Formats: sequence, structure tokens, C-alpha cells
Amino acid sequence: MADVAIIGQGYVGLPLAHEASKVGVKVLGFDINQGVVDDLNSGKSHIDDLSDDDIREMREAGFEATTDPARLDEVKTIVICVPTPLSEDGGPDLGPINSAVKTIAEHLQPGQTIILESTTYPGTTDEVVRPALEAGGLVAGEDFFLAFSPERIDPGNEKFGAKNTPKVVGGHTPACGDAAAAFYGQFVDTVVRAKGTREAETAKLLENTYRHINIALVNEMARFCHDLDIDLWDVIAAAKTKPFGFQAFYPGPGVGGHCIPIDPNYLSYNVRAKLGYPFRFVELAQEINATMPAYVVQRAQNILNEDSKSLRGSTVLLLGVTYKPDIADQRESPAVPLAQQLIAKGAGVQYFDAKVADWKAVPEAERVDDLDAAVAAADLTILVQNHKTFDIEALAGKAQRFFDTRGVAEDSDKVERL
Repeated sequence: MADVAIIGQGYVGLPLAHEASKVGVKVLGFDINQGVVDDLNSGKSHIDDLSDDDIREMREAGFEATTDPARLDEVKTIVICVPTPLSEDGGPDLGPINSAVKTIAEHLQPGQTIILESTTYPGTTDEVVRPALEAGGLVAGEDFFLAFSPERIDPGNEKFGAKNTPKVVGGHTPACGDAAAAFYGQFVDTVVRAKGTREAETAKLLENTYRHINIALVNEMARFCHDLDIDLWDVIAAAKTKPFGFQAFYPGPGVGGHCIPIDPNYLSYNVRAKLGYPFRFVELAQEINATMPAYVVQRAQNILNEDSKSLRGSTVLLLGVTYKPDIADQRESPAVPLAQQLIAKGAGVQYFDAKVADWKAVPEAERVDDLDAAVAAADLTILVQNHKTFDIEALAGKAQRFFDTRGVAEDSDKVERL
């Protein structure tokens, strides 16, 4: 019999299950994907942050994966870790949350603690989750406990994980907050209590909106610094020597993952829907960051023009197509619109990424196996994601022209930096 059921066994739910299992908490991993469940039960991992050995250790500690919702009856705590993508109108798609909550409601038991971790707009826990759970007659804060605790998983981060990243908890009532804090306190070093569910929901959005806006700031600076012949990378290196009042952010070919390109839109959408006016910082940041792939294409075209070449008919090699370095996660990767726009302008696009065997998002792009030969043959090589396995100086030296969107290559006649 399990202690906790974690709904959603992806980049958020599985690391949470891993940490809980390590301290003896019996974890039931619930997922609607039978393939994921079968792999986990056979000791196979499907995410970057956990190895097959980690999953086997979890299994030895009592972890079990299932697609059977009836198993939710037996646990004391249920944590919802399902994705929340954007809908067609730019707002949050609550379909996965609604589906998970509906399943929980059908099996809700008195005394259970229900915690939502999925990022969403302020008010979701109280306005969407609570009414659905209370429809059967049990009352939140009296018959069962309800809380929100934003996920803070950073895939590929070797320093901070589920255990040593402080966990924010906001309860529907103080007692609800106590129950959720007690659960996380078993395996998380620091639990931070928020005033309520809305405060906890908004804290998550503030964290990512802060990053979104500051990345947009340096992305816009990258454009005018290039036009003014100013080395922005040197500017940032100088500015970050200030020991107070400044945090370094860096430009790039766009933003990827779930947090930056998606989460701030939940807040912007909520402000417009409920208050009738725009969250202008977020909308401007989204506009700037979303146009970076097109800016990189423009710069690529200019670089080729300097060599008396046209983008149409040229071979452009993209290095790294994941959204972060050293992981296989491709969610919202800016490499996708970058490649699509290059192809639309007539370029022949190739890519190399040891983490990506089949780039399904851009089937027209050709995967190369011999990196050195491909770099030497390509008219332009663009560093999109700087994986540790890349020997940047060696690659830049072999390239006909090398466009560095990550600011890591040494200056040379062949190298152009964003």
C-alpha cells in the first residue's frame, strides 16, 4: 500500500517520486501513458535527470507505476504533476488538470491531502480544483486537505534538485498548508509557507516572468549593440562584476522549455481576462523573445552575403537543437522556428545533436553523423545550443563561417557572435 500517488510521471513528477522514495515514502506513480508505466515498472527511465539505475533503486524501495485510477483510494496524499500547455487563444489549457482532478474526485477519501503542482494561473486551485473535488460532498479544509505547491524542477541542473530547492506551499486553509508542508518536509530540506494558494500560484509565475523579461532585455540589447559595434558579451561580463544590484542574463536564439515561453502568458492572460487590461511587460517580452529566431536568420543571411553567398541554396548546419544544454528535452526549443524559417528561405538545413537521434519537429532537416566533415562542408555553422560535448574552438576553426548565438567562441575572422 502506497503513501502517496503522484499523477504525471514526467520531468516534474518522476524526480519528486525519486526523492520521496529515497527516504522510505512508498510512492505510486500514476500516468495515463501505458508505455511510460511499463518502462518504469521494468526499471527504465525516460527523462534526462534520472538513470535506469535510479528507477531500479526506486522500485527496490517500493515504487510502483500504474494506470489504474482505483489505486488512488489507498493513498494518504495525491500530488498532481501534469503539463499545462497553452490553448489556441493563448491562455492555459487546463485539460490535463481537469482530467486529473476528475479522476481524483471519483476516488477522493476523507483525510486525503491533494496538492496541485502544475503551473497555472492564480485562482486555479480555489476556482477550478476545489469545486470539482467538493462536488461529491466532502469539504476542503474540513474533510480533506487542498494545497498548491509550484514545481521548481530545472532539468539538467546538477546543483539543485527536488531535495535542496526550497518548496513553496500555499494551503486552502492553514490546516491544509500544514498537511502539505508535512508531506514535503519528509524529503525536502526547506519548506516555505505562502499565505494561501493564490500567493503560491503567483510566486511561480513571478519567478518565470522575472526571467522572461530580463532575457528579453538582453535580447533587445543584442540587436542594437550589434548595430553599434558593441560587444554585448563583454558588456555583460563587465556588469556582472558588480557585487550587488545586478544579475547576469544572456541573449540567445530564442527561449525554450515550459517555463519561460509559456508560464508568463498564464499571468498575462489572467490579468486581461479578469481585470481587462494588459500585463505590458510580459506581452512586450514575449514579442521580443519570439522574434529572436527570425533575427538569427537575418544575421545568418547577412553573414553569408559577406562571403558573396545567398542563403537560398546554402547549407546551414545547426549545432544543438534541444532547449537546454546537455539534456534531450526539446520542448519549445527555438531551434524549431529557426530551422523552419531557414528552410522557408531556401537554405538546406542540417543538424547535429548527440541527444537527438530523430528531430521529429523538423523532418526536413538532415541529421549528420560526421560532425567534423559536416562543419567543414557547411556554408554556415550556427551554434544554437552549447552542449558540453562540443569542442567549440575546434569546430569554429574547421567551419567556413561560424555564427555563435551563445557567446562562447573566441573572436576570429570566421566567428560572428550574436
